[in-house]
Amino acid sequence: MTLGVLAALAMAFVMFAGFWTDWLWYRSVKYSSVFTTTLWTKIGLFFVFGLLMALAVGVNIWLAHRLRPPLSAMSMEQQNLDRYRMGIAPYKKWLLPSIAALVGLIAGASAAGQWRTWLMWVNGVPFGQKDPQFNLDVSFYAFDLPWYRFLLGFGFAAAVLSLIAAALTHYLYGGLRITSPGARATAAATGHLSVLLGLFVALKAVAYWLDRYGLAVKSSDFKATDNWTGLRYVDANAYLPAKTILFCIAVICALLFFATLWRRTWQLPLIGFGLLVLSAILIGGLYPAIVQQFQVKPNEQAKETPYIEKNIEATRKAYGIDGVKVDEISGTGDSGNAEQQRDQADSVASYRLNDPNVVSPTFQQLEQERKYYQFPTTLDVDRYKGQDTIIGLRELNLERVDKKNWINQHFIYTHGYGAIAAKGTEIQPGSEGSPAFTEQGLPTTGTFNKGYEQRIYFGEKTTQYSIVGGPQKELDYEEAGGQKTYQYRGKGGIDLSNPLNRAAYAAVFSEPQMLYSGAIGEGSKILYNRTPKERVEAVAPWLTIDGDAYPTVIGKRVVWVVDAYTTTNGYPYASRTTLGTTTTDALTNDDSQRTLVAQQNQVNYIRNSVKATVDAYDGTVNLYTWDDKDPVLKTWKKAFPGTVKAKSDIPAELKEHLRYPQDLFKVQREQLGVYHVTNADQFYNASDVWQVPNDPTSGDRVAVPPYYLSLKMPGDDQQRFSLTTTFTPSGRPNLAAYMAVDADANSAQYGTLRLLRVTGESEVDGPVQWQSKLSSIPAVQEFTRNAETSKSNMIFGNLLTVPMDNGFLYVEPIYVQGSNAEYPLLKKVAVSYGGKTAFEDTLEQALNTVFGTEGAVTKPPEEGTTQPPTNENPTVQEALNDAQKAFEAGQEALKKGDWEAYGQAQKDLEDALKRAEDAQSNADTSGDKSGDTAGDQSSGDST
Repeated sequence: MTLGVLAALAMAFVMFAGFWTDWLWYRSVKYSSVFTTTLWTKIGLFFVFGLLMALAVGVNIWLAHRLRPPLSAMSMEQQNLDRYRMGIAPYKKWLLPSIAALVGLIAGASAAGQWRTWLMWVNGVPFGQKDPQFNLDVSFYAFDLPWYRFLLGFGFAAAVLSLIAAALTHYLYGGLRITSPGARATAAATGHLSVLLGLFVALKAVAYWLDRYGLAVKSSDFKATDNWTGLRYVDANAYLPAKTILFCIAVICALLFFATLWRRTWQLPLIGFGLLVLSAILIGGLYPAIVQQFQVKPNEQAKETPYIEKNIEATRKAYGIDGVKVDEISGTGDSGNAEQQRDQADSVASYRLNDPNVVSPTFQQLEQERKYYQFPTTLDVDRYKGQDTIIGLRELNLERVDKKNWINQHFIYTHGYGAIAAKGTEIQPGSEGSPAFTEQGLPTTGTFNKGYEQRIYFGEKTTQYSIVGGPQKELDYEEAGGQKTYQYRGKGGIDLSNPLNRAAYAAVFSEPQMLYSGAIGEGSKILYNRTPKERVEAVAPWLTIDGDAYPTVIGKRVVWVVDAYTTTNGYPYASRTTLGTTTTDALTNDDSQRTLVAQQNQVNYIRNSVKATVDAYDGTVNLYTWDDKDPVLKTWKKAFPGTVKAKSDIPAELKEHLRYPQDLFKVQREQLGVYHVTNADQFYNASDVWQVPNDPTSGDRVAVPPYYLSLKMPGDDQQRFSLTTTFTPSGRPNLAAYMAVDADANSAQYGTLRLLRVTGESEVDGPVQWQSKLSSIPAVQEFTRNAETSKSNMIFGNLLTVPMDNGFLYVEPIYVQGSNAEYPLLKKVAVSYGGKTAFEDTLEQALNTVFGTEGAVTKPPEEGTTQPPTNENPTVQEALNDAQKAFEAGQEALKKGDWEAYGQAQKDLEDALKRAEDAQSNADTSGDKSGDTAGDQSSGDST
């Protein structure tokens, strides 16, 4: 008895601990209203629907028992059941409440899971858009219909369970007979069961009526898309009238069942029910099949055209692609002036040579500092001072701590340290191909605000809880002089000095040491739910979170930016997509952090309605309205008032770092592959379907990821920070189109999708084609062989595609990871334009080669001027000779695959060229002075 009581108390405390710690966590992040609103909604649904189900089943069992015939009227069959009646007689008082309570608990738990559906129904706001079939606001399908379907499902469950329970009770107490001669049921049992059957058929009538509206959001396979949604010809002309007819028949059938209360016969209800079943087969199944076969198929295109037009219009609106601007481009490039095109190539884009998907090991090797720090597999792209920047946080990796124990893992090693950044477009001068860091070191120094809080307590790799702020000092960072310690002073975390809190967390984390550890004391706080995605999901469980949270340094803090979406799958006529599948590409394949949370959610409406931030030091979460016109967001803001701040509250410095989210762009490009076609006939024929090409630099057949890039689209006068992608025709490798969206949140054109459709007569190489041709170039093959000979790994970086002068410029950095090096270094750059490809050491050399502008260019002197004499300064000549020797030494080392010698030669080359430049500058200065003395009689430009 004692053990049983103790076990029950322990289980009760564990349940209480889960509830209590959740409340403490929400209160610590100042979103307790989310916890209470969700909790009370679940409790309300649980008790209301649990009670309704318990009453429905309990009352019918009680009624069936009350309507039992007297024992004298029972047949021999029923008298044989007497031992069962005698067996349950002692438990009769609590048996009925127990059965009712059991089904009530199950129904209540199921109903509690519908809290989102309830809140959307009760708080729903209109879309201001009506469906073309029933002329109802879209909110009916998005907010109302799901709730009505839940109520209908609950009603069916209650009717069926009540019917089963009543029938068993009637049988047990003699109201029903199976084998005995005579009437099969008493009049009372007949009336009771007929009413329950009538309720079931009445609910079926309601289901037929709702099914009419359900046709507007019904999915099916059709031609160019596997996720067609909405009515087609057979739905509007066969299924819709069939559902209406079946509704009427079901109503009549239900009335016949109810009439049994007076007629006391099953004859008419059974005839009606048989008619309903027959009608469902003939009218609901056979008739639509006949219409499809004999009316639609012979002239399907003409029949389906009006419905295709509705689907196209709705899908483009639902995914926000109805405003895409389409232009045409031949793709082959104009053969203009080489020098002008070369100048244009410099200004048309900021080419990112540091691929954030490749250089993470370089960051790791050069800036890790301590082995227990870690950078993400894929770094992030941001903008600082107008410069495209690669950024990553030095987060904590507890797996690499030498001595693993409870104190080290939860008290000593608690946080990462510093944000490391590098220019996206430049390589460090004098290096062997490493990035040009703008923020580095431990602690970091560079271009970021001095004195910013560098400690990273909340990050993508921070998945374990830490206990901070108490007697036990934390390891801050290590330097040459020894270790620095720290004591957390942030406002984040939950107080553990309270004995109740301490015991609750010991139970939740199954860690008894929390109860007696001396490392916990006054000021101790526990930090958990530490990844940005976890925190935003918790405070806004009604949002779908983007797969890529990215860090920014704003003011004195490192802040994670998280894009969040509002979605629904109830937009009429808009085709659906599966988020997890659509957002998978070459990057999500390698990094599980960069995937949408809602892996298998099917949606047909999505908006980036919320921008969220998570402070990397104290975990503070802020939600900001971004799309203030979104009706789904308005609905959730009504349900959770005060949780989402106004758009005007976004700090100006934060807005500089906001960008167009990748996952939304992936969803939109997937839909535009089909829905760039707005002509119904062309859509039906599926003659112009596009696909996202496979990543040519990945061995797996996965989609190429979209790339952030500052570029000028045709007609632009300046570069815009954009997110870009390419399309190829379905089943073919050549380029079909190029798309970019203005990704700069401060731009007036933010979110504007621009599509360049390739219309030239000759085919333009797509990414896979271009990569294949590049690999077949002799210089590339020789470089590859040299890398293999030296047991080095050759890595192709991001293939950047940039529209320029009616053509496309391809730029791809190539890295080499030596056998003894743990990180890749940039060694070559490949460039292609107008069918000509270059493979050179630098981007400048490659562009010069492609546009035929290699070597010195000397402008002729203007009329009336005198060409300055050639500088014969021996210092210049000596430096140029050294440069030639260094270049030859580098080429020789390259052939041998000696990367160390190659790097030294490149350094010598740079030094020699620098000396030549300085000497030339001095000579020019002397010449200017001589010219001044002679009356400034000569002028000119020399290169």
